[in-house]
Amino acid sequence: MPADSALRTDLYPPLEPYGSGMLDLDGRHQMYWEQSGNPAGPAVVFLHGGPGAGATPAHRRFFDPLHYRIVVFDQRGAGRSRPHGETADNTTQLLVADMELLRLHLAIDTWHVFGGSWGSTLALAYAQAHPARVRSLALRGIFLGRKLEIDWFLSGIRHVFPEAWRRFSGFLPEAERGDLLSNYWTRLADADPAVSLPAARAWSSYEGSCSTLMPSPDTVLAFSEDRMALGLARIEAHYFRHRVFLGETELLDGVDRIRDIPTTIVQGRYDMVCPIVTADELAARWPQARYHVVPDAGHSAMEPGIRSHLVAAMERAKRL
Repeated sequence: MPADSALRTDLYPPLEPYGSGMLDLDGRHQMYWEQSGNPAGPAVVFLHGGPGAGATPAHRRFFDPLHYRIVVFDQRGAGRSRPHGETADNTTQLLVADMELLRLHLAIDTWHVFGGSWGSTLALAYAQAHPARVRSLALRGIFLGRKLEIDWFLSGIRHVFPEAWRRFSGFLPEAERGDLLSNYWTRLADADPAVSLPAARAWSSYEGSCSTLMPSPDTVLAFSEDRMALGLARIEAHYFRHRVFLGETELLDGVDRIRDIPTTIVQGRYDMVCPIVTADELAARWPQARYHVVPDAGHSAMEPGIRSHLVAAMERAKRL
């Protein structure tokens, strides 16, 4: 086996899916899924962030297509799943059940699970519910859904990104800025795009502005695109209002159930969306996990150092 220093650390070239479809979930939701890479290889499932952000073609590129059967899907209400931006019947527990339904639909016995930001939350929730189905975990930008983490996103970031937070809070009338979540939600939930879309763009561009170590206009532009913005902002606000449908310490308390699953945690030192203190707590609770702090990175999976550690993690997982 190659030493870790010899492992590949850059993304694989772009590739197209060899199969895709829409999976009926419950009479209301249909979930988009796709497969690429090696149909006979070990499966890996990519879990996008948000919640509500959706997956992109770049997300296939973390995995060796000659080795892995790469499964990518858009969670309820996100991306290409339908109906877009739907928050009814949309909970963490249902997303976990959707993953199991997809696994069975694709006749996969076990799979590697790869997720960042909200994707790390869902990966942990899924692994704790179905540990026997998880071959390994690759987690980035850890988010555990606790009140302090949600409060940080809504107001704490202003201590580091005051300009971005001023635009975010300033979207609302001054009288409504004491409860950003509730008053954003009123607009995001409105069926009239003339009401919901401007609020979604303000929310989503705020997140994009805070996601990279160095300013990235391309990231902000992608987050501001109408479909991305509405799915991300509406579903994220819905989950935040319900404390992501998890107990305050549920995922930390559940580590014992997954302690022996080979796991890599990758965290940017200067991640302002999901600050390092959360990853540090998870790693302290889970000494068996391999923990990498990237000294010159923020939140985005596409930050060079984070990207390199994630690709290397999936190269190591080939040995399992």
